[in-house]
Amino acid sequence: MSAAADVLDTAVRAAEAVPTAVLVSGGLIGGYATARATGNRPLGGAVLAAAGAAAAHTWWRRGGPATTAGLTALYVLGFGLSHPLARRIGAWPSVLAVTAANATANWVLVDRAGR
Repeated sequence: MSAAADVLDTAVRAAEAVPTAVLVSGGLIGGYATARATGNRPLGGAVLAAAGAAAAHTWWRRGGPATTAGLTALYVLGFGLSHPLARRIGAWPSVLAVTAANATANWVLVDRAGR
C-alpha cells in the first residue's frame, strides 16, 4: 500500500470512529454558528455539507442504503424546517430542536451499541 493510501485509510478509520450523532450536531449547529458569525451563508452551508458527507459515509457503511437515504432526508429536512420554525420559536431554539431530532435518530439507527 502506498503512503497516500495509508494516510487515506487512517483518515477514514478516524472519521468512522466519530459517532454520527456528533457529526450531524456539528453540521447543524456549526453550520448555523458559522453563517451567523461570519455573515457568510455559503460558508455555513459548506460546514453543513462537510459534516453531512462525513456522516453519510458512516451511515452507508453501518446501515446501508435505506438508512443512508432516511438519515440524509432527515438532515436536509431538519435544515429546511429550522428556517420556518425559527420564526415561531427563535433561531437558536429551532437549530437545537432539529439537531436533537437528528442526533437522536442517528444514535438509534447507527451509533447505538448492539443495534
